[in-house]
Amino acid sequence: MKLSDMASKIRPSSTLSISAEANRRKAEGLDIINFSAGEPDFNTPENIKEAAVRAINDNFTKYTPYEGIYELRRAVADELRSEGLEYAPEDIVISNGSKHALKNAFSAIIDPGDEVIVPAPYWNSYIDIINMVYGIPVVVQTRKQNLFKVTVEELERAYTPKTKALIINSPNNPTGMVYSEKELRQIADFAVEKDIYVISDEIYKRLIYSRHLKHTSIASLGEEIKKRTIVVDGFSKSFSMTGWRVGYTASEREIAEAIANIQSNSTSNVNSIAQIAALEALSGDKSEMDDMLKEFQHRRDFIAQRISDIPLLSSILPKGAFYLFVDVSKLLGRSVRGTMLENSGDVAQILLENYGVAVVPSDAFGIKNYIRISYATSMRDIVEGTNRIEKFVKQNY
Repeated sequence: MKLSDMASKIRPSSTLSISAEANRRKAEGLDIINFSAGEPDFNTPENIKEAAVRAINDNFTKYTPYEGIYELRRAVADELRSEGLEYAPEDIVISNGSKHALKNAFSAIIDPGDEVIVPAPYWNSYIDIINMVYGIPVVVQTRKQNLFKVTVEELERAYTPKTKALIINSPNNPTGMVYSEKELRQIADFAVEKDIYVISDEIYKRLIYSRHLKHTSIASLGEEIKKRTIVVDGFSKSFSMTGWRVGYTASEREIAEAIANIQSNSTSNVNSIAQIAALEALSGDKSEMDDMLKEFQHRRDFIAQRISDIPLLSSILPKGAFYLFVDVSKLLGRSVRGTMLENSGDVAQILLENYGVAVVPSDAFGIKNYIRISYATSMRDIVEGTNRIEKFVKQNY
């Protein structure tokens, strides 16, 4: 008996695997600082949890429409309208998290052999999701000098007659970089000229720290690009609702109907209680979310300065999300504790095994010589974890 070719291509999520290993070591009693998880350490806000409890007590426990309850789709449309995006509730499909939303989106537009341009560094699941729908990922290496943001010139070089779509993630995981409106307009012009789709992953859009930047959705930059864009978002990051598994797509009606049909025959509706919780997240009090944003910014400012003070390490100040992308290239080419450090994976392994710090090596994101540090953890862990990283560098260099 043989598994399918597709199954043999799909890898476990690198970030989740590293986080699971860190948690396993913690469970064994080891002192581990986990900088690998892309998961806020805050509890889900009280008003959201209370809305879910009320839904249970009200017996809101039956099937819902597979595209999501109308009230939630309307709330999503209202929020998007406040950002300059005109979508009707019928253009919204509620999914089981943003990862599922991405799978739905690619399933709706990709035929076997279609190419999808993926700027690197990228969130590691993009490649596997494209493979799952029999598309071909075409990775474009961005440059540090351009803050790891893809340019039209790079897109032009990657484009072929088989190109069907392009994925944009702003704010970006793993770099924390945010595309400006000017940069997005150039990409939009390219997509319209080539007549390709854009998947716009906006899961971190509420987590932007610069006063000089605001979130801009590429779909808001004109009717022609809006027709070609599928907006993907969710509730996991900004509302600290990772376990609730609620995401969504917003798109033109024809695409939305295709996505809804795909979902109806795969997962049916999202958990009914979680939908009520998500509705409260959008329509209820957001003061706890505002407090989370302030705390994330405080952590970002601290950890970015702390890493910059450590010899041989450098990073670019992230403008959004909750990750620091650290250049470790100056650590490579040396033997540490009997191991030759040849890549970022070796650095990550030494940090975990000998210093009790879990980070994600950048090979998971399609680029070499970096590690990703998540500051979605307590200040105590940030202080202790950066102290351990400094100890590693100063002991061995």
